[in-house]
Amino acid sequence: MQSPRQPHLDAAFRLLRLISWKSKKQNTVSLSSVEAEYRTMATTTKEVIWLWRLLHNFGIPLPQSTPLYCDNQAARHIAANPVFHERTKHIEIDCHFVREKFQLGVIRLLPIRSSQQPADIFTKPLGKDTFSFLCNKLGIRSLHAPA
Repeated sequence: MQSPRQPHLDAAFRLLRLISWKSKKQNTVSLSSVEAEYRTMATTTKEVIWLWRLLHNFGIPLPQSTPLYCDNQAARHIAANPVFHERTKHIEIDCHFVREKFQLGVIRLLPIRSSQQPADIFTKPLGKDTFSFLCNKLGIRSLHAPA
């Protein structure tokens, strides 16, 4: 911690990519997939801000914004569009929070295909090829594979 270098920053960002996938019981029940995705975006954004502050306190320089991948086009649209629709009435606070951080450049919302979404490995039954692809993407290696 006395002399942080680029590998330390890389490790912190690698940790950030997996930290939002932690398992916990939801406090609220979402009425739609967009609402669930948006609540997750808000929670992840809060964690990004916490990690930014932590790294800043260690004197580690940070990039302009943190990429946040989202496979839900409607959720990305709500973040970029200042007009609220009827379907956002249950998540209005989260909408304001994520939109504000998006506009300030704290996060960058980027699209990702559902087939490349690492969270699917924890939430969906997958074929062998997709499972292997996502394991590789997450850096998961078999303990029993030959070295």
